[in-house]
Amino acid sequence: MAERVILLSGKYSLGIDFGTLSGRAVLVETDTGNIAATAVKDYTHGVMDEYMPDGKTKLEPDWALEYPGDYIEALGETIPAVLRESGVSPDDVIGMAIDFTACTILPIDKDGTPLCMKDEFKNEPHAYVKLWKHHAAQPEANRLNEIAAARGEAFLKRYGGKISSEWMIPKIMQILDEAPGIYDAADRFIEVTDWMSLKLTRNERRNSCTAGYKAIWNKREGYPSKEFFKALDPRLKNLADEKLSRDIYPLGGKAGELTAEMARLTGLNEGTAVGISNVDAHVAVPSLGITEAGKMLMIMGTSTCHMVLGTEEKIVPGMCGVVEDGILPGFYGYEAGQSCVGDHFQWFVDNCVPAAYTEEAKRRGISIHKHLREKASALKVGESGLVALDWWNGNRSVLVDVDLTGLVIGCTLLTKPEEIYRALIEATAYGTNMIIETFEKSGVAVKELYACGGIAEKDEMMMQIYSDVTNREIRISGSPQAVALGSAMSGAVAAGRANGGYDSIFEAAKHMAKVREAYYKPIPENVKVYRKLYEEYKLLHDYFGRGGNDVMKRLKKIKAEARKN
Repeated sequence: MAERVILLSGKYSLGIDFGTLSGRAVLVETDTGNIAATAVKDYTHGVMDEYMPDGKTKLEPDWALEYPGDYIEALGETIPAVLRESGVSPDDVIGMAIDFTACTILPIDKDGTPLCMKDEFKNEPHAYVKLWKHHAAQPEANRLNEIAAARGEAFLKRYGGKISSEWMIPKIMQILDEAPGIYDAADRFIEVTDWMSLKLTRNERRNSCTAGYKAIWNKREGYPSKEFFKALDPRLKNLADEKLSRDIYPLGGKAGELTAEMARLTGLNEGTAVGISNVDAHVAVPSLGITEAGKMLMIMGTSTCHMVLGTEEKIVPGMCGVVEDGILPGFYGYEAGQSCVGDHFQWFVDNCVPAAYTEEAKRRGISIHKHLREKASALKVGESGLVALDWWNGNRSVLVDVDLTGLVIGCTLLTKPEEIYRALIEATAYGTNMIIETFEKSGVAVKELYACGGIAEKDEMMMQIYSDVTNREIRISGSPQAVALGSAMSGAVAAGRANGGYDSIFEAAKHMAKVREAYYKPIPENVKVYRKLYEEYKLLHDYFGRGGNDVMKRLKKIKAEARKN
C-alpha cells in the first residue's frame, strides 16, 4: 500500500526502514527532507514466536524468528510503489540506505544465502533470523557476563555491566549450544541490516553501529580477545575471524552501488548509491537535527530506544552501550532502552478490555486505543491509586534483565480498564525517567528531550505524561517517518554533493531534518504528584529488580517447567 504525499521536483533519496512487522520505503526530496511518497509491506510470515512456518513445529518460550525472504519481498513491492505513486523518475533517485531493528542476526553461507532458505535447513529454527526480541539466549548471556566479570574484561563496563541476551554473541552461543550443525554450516553470522546491503550491492560492508552496540566491537580495540571467546567455549576461539568480520565501516559512508539484479527488482537504476546500513533507532537522531551533545532522542514504538550524544566516554550503569562514532562521527553515542512500550498497550487491549468498551469504540468509529485514551485523560494524576512496572517484555535498561516481568499494584474491585491503561503508560514514563536519572548521575548530560515514532506523533496524552514525569520539555519530529528520513539522509550522503546529495550527515541535517514548532511543556501541578508516584515506582523497581524479591524469576521458571510436562 503506497501513500502519495506531494509531487516534488529535484533529486531524491530512499530510506528503507525495516521494522518488527513490516518494511517501509520512503522517498524524500534531498533539498528539503519533504516526503514524496511512502509505501508499506507487512511481512508475509510475520514474527514467528510460537510456531515455525509449517504451523506445526512449536517454538520454545522467548523465541522470536523471522523469514529473510520477507525483506526482499518488501523491497520488491514498496520501492516500485513509491516511484509509481510519486511519479518520480529513477533517474532522479540518487541514493538509498537501509535501517533495521537490531540486534537481528542471520546465519548465511559463503554466497550470502540464508541457511533457512536452503532445503536441508528449512525446518531448523536456528537457521532463521533471530529477531531483536528473541530472548531465549538468556542462559548464554548469563554465562558470558559471569565469565567476562570473572576475567575483568574491560569491555563489560561499556555496556552497563551486562551484555543483553538480545545481542549478537549470546545468540550465536545459543546456536552453538543447541544446534552445532547450524553453527558449523554457517560461513558467517551477520546483522540483517548488513545482509540487506550485501544483497543490494554484493559488498559486505558491516556498519560500526551494530558492530559497536550489538557485537562487542570497539573502534580502538576491535572485538574481545580470542582468549575470552575460548573461555566462553573452545569452539568460539576464532569466532571473530572465522564467522564475523573485522572489516567495519563508519556510518555515513557508501556500501556500494545497486546491482543489475536488484535494480530489476526495485525499478531503480543500476549503480544507484547505497549507504552503509544502520540501526533504526540510531539513524533517526540526525533526522531531528540533533547534531550536538546533551539532546536525548526517544524513538517510541513497540519498544523505545533512548539515544544521546556525548563528547567523552562515561560509564553508565545498565546502558545498552557507549560507542565512539556509534551514532554520529566525532561523538560518543549512548544508547539505553525499554523493551516493551507499544507492545505493552497492545497486550492490554488484546487481552484485558471488556467487550462493552470495544463495542462503544466501534459504535463511535474510533480505535479502542483512542477510546481508552479519552477515558484515561479524564483522570487526575494519581486518581487511580495504581503504579505499574513496565517489564512485560523484560527490562533492557537499567537492570538489563529479560527475566523480569510485569506488575500492577493497587487494584481494587472498583478499578477500571482506563485506569490500568493509564498506569501502564505512566510506568513507561517512569522507566524513561529512571534511564535519564542514571545517565545524569553518571556524568552524561540530558538537557533536552526529543521524540519520534507513531506514539510521539499521535498520543498527546502519553507525551504530556512523559513531560510531566520527566519535568522536561519534549520536542517532536516534524516528519511522520523520522527513521526512514534518517536513512534517506544517509543515502543522500552516499551519493555526495556532486550528485545532488551531501558530503556529510551534518550538512544533510541542516537541510533535511524536521522538528515541529509546537512542543510539550510540563504542568507544575502534575509534576508534584508524579514525583510522589515515581518514588513508589523506584521502590518497586529496586525491590523486584535488584534482588529484594526474585518472585518474577521463580514464577517464570515454574511456568517453563509446567509447559515441558
